[in-house]
Amino acid sequence: MKKKTSTRSPQPATRNTQQPHKSEGHRQRLRERFLADGLDGFHDYEVIELLLTLATPRKDCKDAAKAAMAKFKTLQGVFEAEPVELCKVDGIGPKNLFTVRLIKAVADRYLKKKLIDKDAINNSKALFDYLYHSIGDKKREFFKAIFLNSKNQVIATNTISEGTLTASSVYPREVIQEALSYAAAALIFAHNHPSGDPQPSSEDVAVTRQLVFAGKIMGMVVHEHIIIGENRYFSFADQGYIEQMNREFEKLTA
Repeated sequence: MKKKTSTRSPQPATRNTQQPHKSEGHRQRLRERFLADGLDGFHDYEVIELLLTLATPRKDCKDAAKAAMAKFKTLQGVFEAEPVELCKVDGIGPKNLFTVRLIKAVADRYLKKKLIDKDAINNSKALFDYLYHSIGDKKREFFKAIFLNSKNQVIATNTISEGTLTASSVYPREVIQEALSYAAAALIFAHNHPSGDPQPSSEDVAVTRQLVFAGKIMGMVVHEHIIIGENRYFSFADQGYIEQMNREFEKLTA
């Protein structure tokens, strides 16, 4: 018996016509821009967007990045956001949270390491970069001490006090004890003003005077106290306060 031959025409081979997701091209362009020129020309929301793409396959991250910036106002605000609050932003989840917090921690360590064994007095840009990134956008006052050796090279940086929205408690005796533990010869102090206004309060002046006097008694030089505000700072040394306080001490002990 003859086999029946099929009269159906052979079906043409199907081709995969699926187009790449539109977000793929956009994120690739972001990455190419970064590799070519770093972050120059990037908006802050684009920096966040680029970070979110690391843990978000294929999905567009622009809306989530803009929402995060709208909620936390600044790039530092996003980095400093409480984990629960950051995860409330639509499009940001635990994996994104990990990426953002990791990048912030790496940047902190990198900037801190740039100071270690460097002459802090002649490297004010690196000092300000570190301090601003470290405490510039905190919602509470943080008081930091930078311990220097006799060559004004940074030995260590430590947070001395973490306070409320408007104030931190600093005890000169504890600061000096910590300085002695590092065999520090000189000190730089810094704290932030969550209000964004770096002008010193009367309490700031009083604490600075106490620290200068305590340092003088122990043979340690206080070079500076910087108040970090929003994109600006106040320098006690630049404004003549440190020199004036040193003269006051000399008169008292003459």
